[in-house]
Amino acid sequence: MPSINILSREISELIAAGEVIERPSSVIKELVENSIDAGASRITVEIKRGGSTFIRITDDGCGIAFDDVPKAFLRHATSKITTRDDLDSILTLGFRGEALASVCAVSKTEVVTKQAEDELGTHYIIEGSEEILHERTGCPDGTTIIIRDLFYNVPARQKFMKKDTVEGNVVCGIVDKIALSHPEISFKLLRDNKLLLSTAGDGRLYSALFAVYGKAFAGDMIPVEYEQDGIKITGYTIKPLYAKANRSFQTFFVNNRYIKSQVCSSAVEEAYKGAVMVGRFPACVLKIEIPPDVVDVNVHPAKVEIRFSDDRPVYDCLFFAIKSALMKAGLVYDFQLRPAAETVVPMEECPQPMLPLTTEETEESNAESICDAVPESVNTAVTKAEVSYTETQPKQDIPEKTFSVCAYAPETVTEEKAPLKAQPGEVQKREEFSEEKEVRSKETDCFEKNIALVAENTKTVSYTASPPPLTPEPRVQRSDSGLDGKYSFISDSDLIKKKEPEVRRADKPEKPELRYIGEVFRGYIIAEVSEKIVIIDKHAAHERIIFERLKAEEGTPASQLVLCPEGILLSLDEADALSENAASLEKMGFGFDFTNSPYVSVKSVPTIIAHLNMDEIVPELAENFRKLRIDPRPEAIDDILHTMACKAAIKMNDKNSDAELKKLAEDVYFNERIRHCPHGRPVMFIISRYELEKQFRRIV
Repeated sequence: MPSINILSREISELIAAGEVIERPSSVIKELVENSIDAGASRITVEIKRGGSTFIRITDDGCGIAFDDVPKAFLRHATSKITTRDDLDSILTLGFRGEALASVCAVSKTEVVTKQAEDELGTHYIIEGSEEILHERTGCPDGTTIIIRDLFYNVPARQKFMKKDTVEGNVVCGIVDKIALSHPEISFKLLRDNKLLLSTAGDGRLYSALFAVYGKAFAGDMIPVEYEQDGIKITGYTIKPLYAKANRSFQTFFVNNRYIKSQVCSSAVEEAYKGAVMVGRFPACVLKIEIPPDVVDVNVHPAKVEIRFSDDRPVYDCLFFAIKSALMKAGLVYDFQLRPAAETVVPMEECPQPMLPLTTEETEESNAESICDAVPESVNTAVTKAEVSYTETQPKQDIPEKTFSVCAYAPETVTEEKAPLKAQPGEVQKREEFSEEKEVRSKETDCFEKNIALVAENTKTVSYTASPPPLTPEPRVQRSDSGLDGKYSFISDSDLIKKKEPEVRRADKPEKPELRYIGEVFRGYIIAEVSEKIVIIDKHAAHERIIFERLKAEEGTPASQLVLCPEGILLSLDEADALSENAASLEKMGFGFDFTNSPYVSVKSVPTIIAHLNMDEIVPELAENFRKLRIDPRPEAIDDILHTMACKAAIKMNDKNSDAELKKLAEDVYFNERIRHCPHGRPVMFIISRYELEKQFRRIV
């Protein structure tokens, strides 16, 4: 047997440095966390060539005393822990005393630091753990650390580094996450002399979110605030429609420390289940405040992974925090309207302006003959307006059926000035107009086209485009019975009542009236509610309603006995998870024999999945219980319920009565849980009156 030798200081420090410093981003993470612990309010990070050749971190923190600077670079030297009990209440980001020692072991390090009460600061240089210079110098309060030639003395580590672009991107990701964790600190990031990030440092998480990810991303987020069992969740999560293609936008902080946690990620994705499409993942920036004595942050050298003493309270709190945030948000999406392109039509193609007509003339003439006679003064005014308009706008290709606007101001029609707008009930649904009504409609179109461009010459026009409204059909009363969904064996309403009673607002306003307008393309319902046009996909909406009813069915589903049960091999953790949840499995229709654990024998299964392969279903079921899923049912059951709901729902192109469609529209609009189909597609969009009038240039 070879003799046992004690490693030299150089080799042991290089090995220890490899546990903490993997790449330039590791250096920046450790040093920025030290700056935060030093009480800095402004931190600037600068890198060149991805951080492999130059890193500079400057802060305005408390600084380091002259005699303490050399100690700071010794292994296990720290100012944050003094007794054993301190390990149970760690609230600082750094505490192991390994960061500076690991950094200086594999780089050329220079430090300039000064405390506010000192007259002079300190200049310190150390290379490969060997001290080069230690002197007093003049410098501002705070600390500046410069790292040059990372891994210069470990060529084997250098060859494993990625391209400068890749390493620089990783550095940007780390700084972004630290900036989100401390919005009260102003961060700046310079990459190859270019400013990439600058946060306000105003203490608002939304400001940091806006600075890091931009306006579009921040606009898609909804706030989260929830507290349960001593755990507080704050932050932002994304609207389901805008879910991302991967999990890289899921960011979690525990006591302001950025962490990676499968428990947190699973809880968030479970809360979005049924609201995002397959292959899409929710994005979030969530801060978890939890008593430090129930968190172990000392399980990873880089302190990226942590361990909770009990995962279930954290999982439940995150799940209900996201669920309640989604319910409060409502998730009614605005229809994205493209801005209308301005077009110009030559004068010869412009309809002639029309004269104001008396009641008798209106009844006897048709719409084509109205615009023939125009006073000379009006012609002159219109011509001048058209000339000035065509000179300021370049001529474009004219789309089919596009008209320019020739304005005319009638002398007097009404005395009072008021904006021209349609009155409630003017447009009728599914009514065959007579010839006289068609004439009046054409007159109205002509008049509105001729009154837009020179509004300064116009006076108010009061004009009715259609006969009085018909008597409205009686409103169908809506029943919510059976529409509440379930998660596992507890309905959403029960969960919210138990976990977050404040979701139900006491001062809920009176429910507005939904006015059914009609159906387009034999698949989309059009309705009006409170100055909004509502567009509903009737198949997707009805499918979700049926799916929620199927999930909400009370009682144990029908089971089928297995004649020849065979043992299925599971891991010990999976077998224990099934055994501990035997009562829940029985309610789901499953029966198991755990006599020969970890071999589990299936005695009975729900009838609807009896034809499926239990070798695939049982491990998935066990994994769902092991991951603390609120709804541990296998995906196969949900898939079958999806299929049943899809087949039972009304289809596109089906002929449905107005009463049926109005009832469906009310069920969807007034039930906050019906916002996405079981596959995650949105069931409803809205167009506000403001956006509609902007499209018609009534609002500029």
